[in-house]
Amino acid sequence: MGFLDTLKAKLSPAREKVGELAHQHGEKIDHGLDKAARTVDEKTKGKYSEKIESGTRKAKEAVERLSHKHEDGAPERGDDTPPSAPPPAS
Repeated sequence: MGFLDTLKAKLSPAREKVGELAHQHGEKIDHGLDKAARTVDEKTKGKYSEKIESGTRKAKEAVERLSHKHEDGAPERGDDTPPSAPPPAS
C-alpha cells in the first residue's frame, strides 16, 4: 500500500465526521463564512472584493458537497478517483 493510500485510509474517519458536522451545522458555517468575508472586505476597503466573493462561494460549495456526501451515507467516487486515461488516438 502506498503512502497516499495509507493516508486516505487513516483520514477516512475524520472525513466522515466533517461530513456529519457540515450536514448538522451547514447554516452556521455559511453564516460564519459570510461574516468573515464581510470583515475581510471591510478591512481591505473593497480592494479584493471579487477574490473574497469567489473564495467564499467555493468554500460554501465545498461545505455543500461534504454535507451531501454524508446524506448519501457513502462518499462520492467523483472527488477521490483519479482521472481516467484519455481515449486512444484514432
